[in-house]
Amino acid sequence: MAENARIKAVERATNRTWNAWLQFMDGIGAKNLSHHEIATKVLEELDGKVDNLGWWAQAVSVAYEQYVGRRIPGQRPDGTFQTSVSKSTKLGTKALMDKWRNFAAGDKDVLAVIAGEVRVSGTDKRITWRTKARDGSDIRVTSEPKKDGTASIIAVQMGLQTEERNNEAKSKWSAILERFLESL
Repeated sequence: MAENARIKAVERATNRTWNAWLQFMDGIGAKNLSHHEIATKVLEELDGKVDNLGWWAQAVSVAYEQYVGRRIPGQRPDGTFQTSVSKSTKLGTKALMDKWRNFAAGDKDVLAVIAGEVRVSGTDKRITWRTKARDGSDIRVTSEPKKDGTASIIAVQMGLQTEERNNEAKSKWSAILERFLESL
C-alpha cells in the first residue's frame, strides 16, 4: 500500500475517515472498477455533501488508486504521467499571458522543449497557451485569475511516459517559471 499525503485532506473535506472510505470502496467493488467508474460512484456518494463536488470525487478516487498501488503520484489513469508547477504573480490574467507569450517566444529552454504550433485561447476565467512537446506530450501554460485581481501561472505537461521524465519535466518547468518571474 502506497503512502498518500492526500488522505488527510480527503478526510477533512469529506468528513469521513480513510477507513470509512476503504469500506465504501470495498462495498462498490472498486478493485474491479475503472477510474471513471470509481469516480462516478464517489461523485454520487458525495453529492450534496461537499463543495467542489467533481474535484473531491477525483481526489478520493485518485487517493484510493494510489493507496492500493494502482498508480503512483503524478500518474494518470492511462499510465502516463502529468506534472504541474504553479506560481503567483502580481499581474492580471491578460497581462500575465502577454508577458508569458513574449518570454516563451525567445526562451531557449522553452524552445528546446516544444515541437508543435503554439495556440492561445481563453475566456474571462483563464487564458491557456498550448503546444506539443518534442516527446509527444502535451504542454499547457495557463494564466488563471485569483480573487484579489492578480493571476497565477500554471505550467502543466501531460502524457509523459515515465516517472523519471515526469520528474525531469517538473524540474525544468520550475526553473523556466522562476526565470520568467525574474524577468517581470
